[in-house]
Amino acid sequence: MSITEVKNNSTETVPSELEQYKLTRDDAERMYYFMALTREFENSILKLYRQGKIVGGAYTGRGNEATSVGSCYALDTTDYLFPMHRDMGAHLVKGQAPLQLYLQHLARGNGLTRGRDGTGHYADTELRIYGNISHLGAMIPVANGVALASKNRKEKSVVLTYIGDGGSNVGDFHEALAMASVMKLPLILIIENNQFAYSTPLHKQYACENLSDRAVGYGIHGVTIDGTDVIKVYDETKKAADRARAGEGPTIIESVTMRMHGHSAHDDASYVPEELLNEWKKRDPIERFEKKLFHWNILDEEKKEKLYEEINRLLSDAAEEAVNEPYPHGSEVTDGVYAKE
Repeated sequence: MSITEVKNNSTETVPSELEQYKLTRDDAERMYYFMALTREFENSILKLYRQGKIVGGAYTGRGNEATSVGSCYALDTTDYLFPMHRDMGAHLVKGQAPLQLYLQHLARGNGLTRGRDGTGHYADTELRIYGNISHLGAMIPVANGVALASKNRKEKSVVLTYIGDGGSNVGDFHEALAMASVMKLPLILIIENNQFAYSTPLHKQYACENLSDRAVGYGIHGVTIDGTDVIKVYDETKKAADRARAGEGPTIIESVTMRMHGHSAHDDASYVPEELLNEWKKRDPIERFEKKLFHWNILDEEKKEKLYEEINRLLSDAAEEAVNEPYPHGSEVTDGVYAKE
């Protein structure tokens, strides 16, 4: 399933909470599927990392599934995506196959970076996915360039990219927003407010009340939303996309979430107060949306069980295939790295 599929309307009554956002029962079920797929995929990545099959870092977006899925679900197939390392859901919604993601993380020779990298630093031009760049703030100026090119081509496409609360303090962020605002580029920037920039809490990062308040300084639209509510994330991203297509320029969306794991697999997040984590556990985005789907009679226990069986079978098969693929041959190690005479 991906946003390239036709969204079929169900003949059953659409709950008013969905109807007001012009979403169908099928849309709601598909969003839930992608959120569940995202979490199960990342759980499997952590497992592979602990088995020593993934070398380097392993990053997850647990607690951020509503942000990554809801935002990308608002895009059209012709839009551009610049995801970060906690936006696996966006990769999947945009159409990326789990097999390709496993090949990439396992640094296999037939992966998208041909084994040169083992995380999310890859591009898939056919799907219009570009990302991510470390250091993270450096990705926003590149997204600007794509937005400018798209505007010059009169494509009516938008560019969606992300940054964390910590990354929103670097110079690239401000320079890119200054350019995007003046040139009215079709850019949507989601600030994933994960409460901690690695181990730095919010009160040591900035003095403004909301990170979206910075939009005022650029003369653009800014909004702060509950990043654990997938429908709210979808709605605000859709509004931002509509404004961008109408030539009204960029939008900053601050999505307030909690990074429920450490910065990466090696980080135990011992610096996060336990009571704070416990409070955010009650707002788990998948569990919150699941309760709504049960209430709307879109999901029941039998359907949920079958969905997870489908997801786990898909991921298990893809992971097994990827693990058995070879690493790049040593003779190719400089290909694409050094110019050949």
